[in-house]
Amino acid sequence: MNMTTSVERRRFLKSIAAAGLILPGMSIYQHALADVDGLDLGSAQPFDFADLIARAKSMAASAYEAPIAPNPEIVGKIDYDTHGKLHYKRDHSPFSDGSGTYPLTFFHLGMYFAKPVHMYLLENGQAREVIYKPDYFDMPEDSIARQLPANSGFAGFRLHENQARDDWKTQDWAAFLGASYFRAIGDEGQYGLSARGIAVNTATSVPEEFPDFRQFFIEPAKNPEDPVTVYALLDGPSITGAYKFLLYRGEGVTMDVEKHLFLRKDIERLGIAPLTSMFWYSEQNKSFRFDWRPEVHDSDGLELWTGGGERIWRQLNNPETIRASAFGDNNPRGFGLMQRDRDVKNYLDGVRYHRRPSLWVEPQGDWNDGAVQLIEIPTDDEIHDNIAAFWVPNGPAKAGNAYQFKYRLYWQAHNPFPVKELARATATRMGRGGEPGTNRPKDEIKFSVEFEGEVLGTLAYGEFPEVVVTSSRGEIVRTKIEPIMDTRIWRAAFDLKAAGNDPVDLRMYLKRGDGPLSETWMFQHLPAVGNQQQG
Repeated sequence: MNMTTSVERRRFLKSIAAAGLILPGMSIYQHALADVDGLDLGSAQPFDFADLIARAKSMAASAYEAPIAPNPEIVGKIDYDTHGKLHYKRDHSPFSDGSGTYPLTFFHLGMYFAKPVHMYLLENGQAREVIYKPDYFDMPEDSIARQLPANSGFAGFRLHENQARDDWKTQDWAAFLGASYFRAIGDEGQYGLSARGIAVNTATSVPEEFPDFRQFFIEPAKNPEDPVTVYALLDGPSITGAYKFLLYRGEGVTMDVEKHLFLRKDIERLGIAPLTSMFWYSEQNKSFRFDWRPEVHDSDGLELWTGGGERIWRQLNNPETIRASAFGDNNPRGFGLMQRDRDVKNYLDGVRYHRRPSLWVEPQGDWNDGAVQLIEIPTDDEIHDNIAAFWVPNGPAKAGNAYQFKYRLYWQAHNPFPVKELARATATRMGRGGEPGTNRPKDEIKFSVEFEGEVLGTLAYGEFPEVVVTSSRGEIVRTKIEPIMDTRIWRAAFDLKAAGNDPVDLRMYLKRGDGPLSETWMFQHLPAVGNQQQG
């Protein structure tokens, strides 16, 4: 048979597969990468993850060479509006012809994504680079992007929904774009917070570094239940790395991550499995001067499941200065930046904050001693990512050190490992201390924490949990707990009397008998911020 086009070849392979004529060792996908319609592919090169690891290790022994944008004067003029008009043509999407389940498209370079990233399609141990051409993109005839040379590289890529769906061309579920950042939608179908390949010197005495994923090697999922496999080479002034991602599209998105890291230089704070989000304000720090909406945040708390089994909820803050909090642990069971508040009436916004995914990290293997560290950075708008959380292993991160970590990321609405036996903190509120109808003490702040959960419904009539609350300084007074009428919510309240502007770390949980009835609620009260809001 004389097959004159790649389309005819694929149709032929599929037809003989349907007829049961596939011979031993023959695959209907074996010609897919060589015959992607409209794509200019480089020559096939052997690929192996072990070789990528060895390459990253070798690079760490050499001086860092920063990637340079091709024709920087051109890329620098591809601003936000210009970049928004550059759309990858779906007709050139790898795997959209049935050679894989989830089609792939690429992001164009631009002012805010100026460093070239080279993309390789991977199959049967062979990798072929996708050579950049302006023809891959719909762009205005007068777009300055047309002046970029061939093989300028791409800014990143995204994965679209199953090519069997009618709407796959407009719906995507995972994206890698900018430095080592990547995102995925949750089971609510909405993007929100981001993850990163690594965090280097976040909120330290030296400037933060943002290493780049320099190359991606992408292997398609042959069936909907199979993962898309992505290998990545990381490079930065202080660190290199080789990564393997297994991306599963199921209930939300699940990613298995394996990373091998090699340090070129000493690092003051090395963040493993970093998460990045935005918290402007919620019910506990809302001021009428901020904004008209009730709440604005991608995540409202850091959730921890310690190696010892304790469940912790740390309400997020928008501080007056950069703050770092550490939660020491040994072999943590998990942590994540979570969006617990799912009530649309608490946002009243068209950007669907109530549908933003939570992101949970489940460590695999032995992570030993270290700490989950939370970084909170002041912000005055919702456009800034001002929250970061990651694992920091114990011991100095010295040049020449090597690390290996494995973990699973769950992009979905709720914690994938809930505990029905413990109530959850669902709201933190603050107000004047004292009691209504009395002279309110000016040096006291009232905290009201709302707990919900099926376990609270097992309390007998007239039975009240014990409130166990402690503070790092100051005095706790007037502690009480009560059910909120006509709801399933219990309110635990107390007043804090603490002079000065130094932060106060608060810790509370509900107790029933000898055991906890709730997770541990934690909060860092910032008197200086409260004084500013009242002024």
